[in-house]
Amino acid sequence: MAFWEKAHLMGEYGKRLKFYRRFVDDLFLLWEGDESTFAPIFSHLKGSTPYLRFKMKSSLDWVDFLDMKVNQRSDGCFETEIHRKDCYRSSYLHRTSMHPQHIFKNIVRGQGLRTSRLAVNQDKFEGELKELRTRVLQRGSADNELDELRARVLQRRSADNELDELGTRIAYGSVVSTLSDRTIFPSFFRTLPSDTFGAVALAHFIIHFGWKWIGILSSDKEYGVLGAQRIKDILIPKGFCVAFVETFYSKNPAAKIMHIIEQIRITSVKVIVIYSRQEPMVNLMEDLYQHNVTQIVWLGPPGWSVSPGFSTNVMQQLLNGTISLYAHKGDIPGFKDFLYNIQPSFYPEDIFIKQFWEHVFRCSFSGSIASENKGKEKPACSGAESLTALGKPVYEEEEFRYTYSAHNAIYMLAHALHDLSFCSHTMGPFSNTSCPKIHEFHPWQLAHYMRTIHFKNTGGEEIFFQENGEPPIVYDFLNWHELIDEPSKYVEIGIFDSRAPKGHELTINETGIMWGKEYHQAPRSKCSESCSLGQRKVIRQGRPVCCYECVSCSEGEISNETDANACIPCSADQWSNKNQDGCILKVIQFLSYEEPLGIILAFISTASSAITVLIFCVFIKFRDTPLVKANNHELSYLLLISLVLCFLCSLIFIGQPRKMNCLLQQPAFGIIFSMCISSVLAKTMTVVIAFSATKPGSRAKQWVGNKTPNGLVIFCSALQLLLCIVWIVVSPPFPYVNRNASKDRIIIECNEGSTFAFCCMLGYLGLLASVCFIVAFMARKLPDSFNEAKFITFSMLVFISVWLSFIPAYLSTQGKYMVAVEIFAIISSSAGLLSCIFFPKCYIILFRPDKNTREHMMGRVNQSARV
Repeated sequence: MAFWEKAHLMGEYGKRLKFYRRFVDDLFLLWEGDESTFAPIFSHLKGSTPYLRFKMKSSLDWVDFLDMKVNQRSDGCFETEIHRKDCYRSSYLHRTSMHPQHIFKNIVRGQGLRTSRLAVNQDKFEGELKELRTRVLQRGSADNELDELRARVLQRRSADNELDELGTRIAYGSVVSTLSDRTIFPSFFRTLPSDTFGAVALAHFIIHFGWKWIGILSSDKEYGVLGAQRIKDILIPKGFCVAFVETFYSKNPAAKIMHIIEQIRITSVKVIVIYSRQEPMVNLMEDLYQHNVTQIVWLGPPGWSVSPGFSTNVMQQLLNGTISLYAHKGDIPGFKDFLYNIQPSFYPEDIFIKQFWEHVFRCSFSGSIASENKGKEKPACSGAESLTALGKPVYEEEEFRYTYSAHNAIYMLAHALHDLSFCSHTMGPFSNTSCPKIHEFHPWQLAHYMRTIHFKNTGGEEIFFQENGEPPIVYDFLNWHELIDEPSKYVEIGIFDSRAPKGHELTINETGIMWGKEYHQAPRSKCSESCSLGQRKVIRQGRPVCCYECVSCSEGEISNETDANACIPCSADQWSNKNQDGCILKVIQFLSYEEPLGIILAFISTASSAITVLIFCVFIKFRDTPLVKANNHELSYLLLISLVLCFLCSLIFIGQPRKMNCLLQQPAFGIIFSMCISSVLAKTMTVVIAFSATKPGSRAKQWVGNKTPNGLVIFCSALQLLLCIVWIVVSPPFPYVNRNASKDRIIIECNEGSTFAFCCMLGYLGLLASVCFIVAFMARKLPDSFNEAKFITFSMLVFISVWLSFIPAYLSTQGKYMVAVEIFAIISSSAGLLSCIFFPKCYIILFRPDKNTREHMMGRVNQSARV
């Protein structure tokens, strides 16, 4: 019901409610407007939830609510009468029933008090009281009992009326939380916050010093129990832990004392909050001192002080450094001068000022009690002595905290009366915009102006009441200094002020704090040491959240704050640093021209293609020589051009993969190598056909010529070209950013698009190479002036060996090294073809020209024929 009330009634419509109360599911409210303006709101409330049904009774005068009738008078006050529903039956418990006697008395007394409170009008009250007497007599009660009841009720009613006549009350020293109930005490105001708010200030003090592991000792009274619970409610949601909450009594059994001591020792708390009045603590502190419970910082609630009630040993060894809350002491300009300039002659009727004067100046007035009782003569007091001439403090300034509170109370009343007197009759806050008269006003009218005061006092501090009618929460923190060589004293070390901006309510002078025995600075009170950067907390099983172990974050996760509850995973483009307290960008990896491996491979590829071009130039220059002509120079040219392209195509693999070079890498490699191997196969077939055609009756003669090898090259290359076109159209290769292959690197690589197509391309090259190897191996012993088939066999053997080694090496590497393996295979296999086929010919052309003659070539042929 409370959630519904907050969501649907008190939000948007709450501003127009002049008065609102709820008892369970019965609502009573005063609406600022007529019934027609409230009808849409009532319709909204009826449709706000399917679980509640609403009925409305409205009236301009009397309205029934629960067991009473309510009316608002012209002066704004509520008037009530007893309301009896149609189903009402006065069937009280009969006196002859077998119930304890006090039950009957309580029934009658309860009905009498109900009558007194609900029947405001005196005549109505007398009539209701007579009717109650008649009904109770019918149930067997005696006359003398009813006479006693009437006397009690009248006495209570008289007391209530006297309290009401007091009107608005402003207390300067009352902190009892019960007085905060505005339904019972609507006209009660005070200048000091309720004692329950001391828990707020203490909790902020604990949070400021980071004491996440504390103990609480509370009295068995409501004050202690509720105060301890309020501190827990504030601290626990913020991640702080309460090691124990122990309740003690004025006189504690030995077992209870030992239990508290054991709790303090086991939990190793360094800070304990006391929530109790001072008296029950005296015996407990003596017991703790006897058991050597020291090294504790004690925090006391509002008004808790280290007084002479404690023994000297307890104050020096146990309570030294205690921090307590006190009522705020502000500045009253001129007050100190007033105190130090008073003289007995100013107040001749005040007997206390004369006693004070005699004590301070060690003199006596004639006829005083001190001069009569003391045998030793004292100098006579003139009354003109100067307090300032003493040169030392005369007053205990801590005693003037309540003076400051009384000072504020007087100014509050003055400001409220001032606002009331200047009320504008056209803009009054009461019915029909009326205003009260300064000499004729009701207490509740003054209470209205009290709620709205807001001013700065003579000391410059803001004075106002919050929405709940309570003053702002302002406390001074005092630190007890128990010194050996100097008088013991309280030292003000800070203030908690709820009027300050959020996050700045607490102001502490840490250098002025005395932390007590064996502490030179603020103690650390934690169940577990803080987890450093790069670690996270793991709660120990069965322990509070403040008791944990620290474990390092996993790879790829960081914690950049102490006591992190969980590690933060780095983004996909980042990785944790060595200390795991920050994310760093992953290294982007690909085979580039700027690194040594890329430079070496690019140099070898370029140099190899240059050597191939030089060999091509040699063959062009010596194209008319028998050696070049004898080996089908057109195929040799095509093979050399293919090898140049083979070496150069490896450069496409170097550099950052992009859409275009990924699209060209594998297809270009496959097509160029198909041309290369097809040319070698054509050269081998040329040799086989040429020698087969020399045999009588051989049909191989029809295949002699350039058409056969050229057609073979075109056909074999066209198949690979067709496969690559289908590959590019259906599932083309593309650049891929691989973030999962390595934990600390991002690999930019070319994805083949279709692994099947890539395997088909390699398989086709392997098929061509295998066929070429087999044909060359079979033709290696054919007679020839320069046995080229033998060198082709070796070249194919090298080619196949390289690519068979390539497959496992390619599959076992990743990133730039996988690309380097493929480039190495391309260069190695191309260099094998170049060296095995063309280096022997270049050697003869350049260094043994005597063998590059027709006669030599024919001689070798004849020699081979004879053999």
